[in-house]
Amino acid sequence: MFIVHVHVQVKPECVAAFQAATLANARASRQEPGVARFEVMQQADDPTRFVLVEVYRDAAASAAHKATPHYPVWRDAVAAMMAAPRTSVKFNDVFPGDANERGNSNALRHEL
Repeated sequence: MFIVHVHVQVKPECVAAFQAATLANARASRQEPGVARFEVMQQADDPTRFVLVEVYRDAAASAAHKATPHYPVWRDAVAAMMAAPRTSVKFNDVFPGDANERGNSNALRHEL
């Protein structure tokens, strides 16, 4: 798995519009074959801060996501809403490492 956390701070007056645009993008992203998960998180103590948790089957799926019709629509729609440039952190999956382990709660107990 290839995981991307996208950190976003939006202008206070843009929170609702950002949420609407981002939820539309997230719904479309979840339909992509290379997307395992796509979540939108809002910080509890600062509603202007968000984290997008994007879990791809591999790095190629992340690149393919940026080539979809909905991604540039989202990117362009939210650009002026940003209070600061968005940042991202990329991760590789360590555990669980495959689909068999993900579905097996005993694997987690034995590993820990």
